[in-house]
Amino acid sequence: MGSTVRHLRMPAFRGYASFRSREAHLAIKPAVNYKRHSIQTSTTGAGFTSIVDSAPELVGSGRRHGPGIIVLALIPITAFALGTWQVFRLGWKTELIARFEERLSRPPLPLPPNVNPEAVKDFDYRKVYTTGHLRHNQEMLIGPRIHDGNDGYLVVTPLQRGDHGSTVLVNRGWIPRRKKAQGSRVEGLPRGRVTVEGLLRKPWKKNIFTPDNQPQLGQFYFPDVQQMAQLSGSDAIWIEETM
Repeated sequence: MGSTVRHLRMPAFRGYASFRSREAHLAIKPAVNYKRHSIQTSTTGAGFTSIVDSAPELVGSGRRHGPGIIVLALIPITAFALGTWQVFRLGWKTELIARFEERLSRPPLPLPPNVNPEAVKDFDYRKVYTTGHLRHNQEMLIGPRIHDGNDGYLVVTPLQRGDHGSTVLVNRGWIPRRKKAQGSRVEGLPRGRVTVEGLLRKPWKKNIFTPDNQPQLGQFYFPDVQQMAQLSGSDAIWIEETM
């Protein structure tokens, strides 16, 4: 009896075959190097380099700023400082003018027999009056001084105030050059007891353009109250006579 051999066919599992095919395909696929430094983009060939992994560093230009930039920086600072100074100066001048106007509006005070020169600054522009004898023989001329375009001098005369009063300096006003000699203005040299009314003033300050006085020659270019008081034996008190 002959045997019959039957060939059994396995059913076709298409899904399984497809899976094995994909698995074999992945098995023979070459390994990929995922390092970013080895990846080249389409632009690297044109000279570009990626900055993702290695950012470029900020490099200075190496140039130093010249004096011009410093000057430009100082302009607004200087302008601010000057503006602030002007505001403070305006306030100071306004207060000073108001103070002097208030003092000038007061009635004159009798000048005490003895006055402390250090206290004069607190009574600057204060109206005062006093009596005594003018010592014309010690008259001092300050000049030249220009008044209304004419050359002349300021006349300063010591006023001796009685037996117990001090001697003070009185600025009697301006005279033209032609009246420099006392003989040409006899009417302006009162004799006897006189009353002088004027403004009490603090000592003047000399500027850098004014030459030094020469008291030994009788030449005075600015009113140095201390110097003139010492020369005439007076106190360093200055009164500007009002007409």
